[in-house]
Amino acid sequence: MARDRQPITKLSRREGYALHPKAHKILVRRTNKPGQAQGYIARSKTSQYALQLREKQKVKRLYGLLERQFANLLKDAASQKGEAGLVLLQLLERRADNAVYRAGFAPSRKAARQLVGHGHFILNDVRIDIPSIRLKPGDKIKVRDHSTKTDYFKRLDDTSPAPSAIPAWIKVDRKHLSFSVTGIPSKEDAEPDINEQLIVEYYSR
Repeated sequence: MARDRQPITKLSRREGYALHPKAHKILVRRTNKPGQAQGYIARSKTSQYALQLREKQKVKRLYGLLERQFANLLKDAASQKGEAGLVLLQLLERRADNAVYRAGFAPSRKAARQLVGHGHFILNDVRIDIPSIRLKPGDKIKVRDHSTKTDYFKRLDDTSPAPSAIPAWIKVDRKHLSFSVTGIPSKEDAEPDINEQLIVEYYSR
């Protein structure tokens, strides 16, 4: 399974955005980008292309996709009805690994990707191991019976997010270690501070 193996904290500093929950503290302590001295101030104005590139890189790394995967997803979004940028965010949110993370069954998208890849979940009574599977309203995901006996899932309640942190398009049943997709994600359900239009413009050059 291809993936970006660069340190997530270093990538977060490069993008100036916490790409992983553990990166928040790093960004508070070290505001400079990798290779820059602490307190460095850029003197040149950032070009529109640079803004588009950085936004694309930020979102691609935030959801853990490689370049070809991300470009193909944008192409798919552009072919569907609606604004391409919004549809792109909806497709990203509806990935199986992201949904597992959003439902509170993993502490990060990277961990969720690994859990799905190792076959710990069942989608509509069928075991899955492909993190990029696209969920739709009515789908139900649950932890495999065998996996519920592992220490990780036995201690899951200790790291469970507050109900208010779970998006409205997901309904979680913690007792039975399952969740269902009740709708389509909105822009507000995606990560904050994303300018999806810059990404569309980058690929429209």
